[in-house]
Amino acid sequence: MDRQLLLKLAASGLRMPIGTHLVLHEHADHAAILCDGARLGDVLIETARRYRTPLAVPLMDLTIEKAALLQACGVPEAEVPTFHFQGAPEIPAVIPLSAAMKTGCAAIGRVKQTSDLVPMGMAIGPFSLMTKLLADPITPVFLAGTGITAQEDPEVALVETALAAAEKVITTYLDAQIAAGAKAIIICEPAANKVYFSPNQLAENYATFDRYVMEPMRRLTARLTAAGVGLVFHDCGELTDGMIERFGTLGAVMISLGSSRQLWEDAARLPKDVVLYGNLPTKQFYAPQLTVAEVERLALELLAKMRAAKHPFILGSECDVLSVPGSEKEIASKVDAFMRVGAKA
Repeated sequence: MDRQLLLKLAASGLRMPIGTHLVLHEHADHAAILCDGARLGDVLIETARRYRTPLAVPLMDLTIEKAALLQACGVPEAEVPTFHFQGAPEIPAVIPLSAAMKTGCAAIGRVKQTSDLVPMGMAIGPFSLMTKLLADPITPVFLAGTGITAQEDPEVALVETALAAAEKVITTYLDAQIAAGAKAIIICEPAANKVYFSPNQLAENYATFDRYVMEPMRRLTARLTAAGVGLVFHDCGELTDGMIERFGTLGAVMISLGSSRQLWEDAARLPKDVVLYGNLPTKQFYAPQLTVAEVERLALELLAKMRAAKHPFILGSECDVLSVPGSEKEIASKVDAFMRVGAKA
């Protein structure tokens, strides 16, 4: 994706949620759509038209790569959601695309072939996928932060083996999405946060964070850059200022952060040509306690403070906005509220 396009969209006052899940679940046969690339692509187009954005954003489904990796390792499908490696796995030389991956790529192709929208892809980040593959990733990451190596501790070795496997399957999926026509890909690293990395260790140095999060991300970013595809980096976890500064070195065209961050303060930590996206507390939009009036107030505050920060900004959701059964109207009213307030600002 041309960085200048996103900068122009930010300057134009674009407001948008990551709202594909909402629109998908308006269809009675939404489960069937998830198995049909053409129909899923049509939902991406429908979502972009609904929210008046040129960006066709896929579902933020961060389970796809784990399922593909475990299926390639021979894990029965029924065991995939709760499966964790107990020892260093043997990773196949080739990890085939799963059915879900093929559907996602077909949806991207549909957007490319039948619309003037920017087709976007989606992937989980290597560190976040690694945390889904182990029953307890926190302890070995902490041990690695004390200087214990994979040669000295089997748990640290398992983290590093799982991390390499995660990067491999993600690379496979990124390549397929690029081939399908994606012009930008959102890579989500929500586990790269203070839960998995000790703030006390980070106060001393970021060596383990750099090795486990930044180095794999740099390799993925280089792959995207070589293909002319933009990186949109997403992390809605509890972050440190040092993490934000490091994310700013990835060369992303846009960075998406959770509502725990004050974006107008983070603007000073990021390059001026990186668009900031977010970060209304959309995870709480289903709750009546978060009123429409409060959403409007938060949106206006974000708009005003980001204008004062003079940093390119797109008002949107802190993560994907999920359709919650029974709360559809509540959620829609709050999305409409920040879209409306943004249009007036």
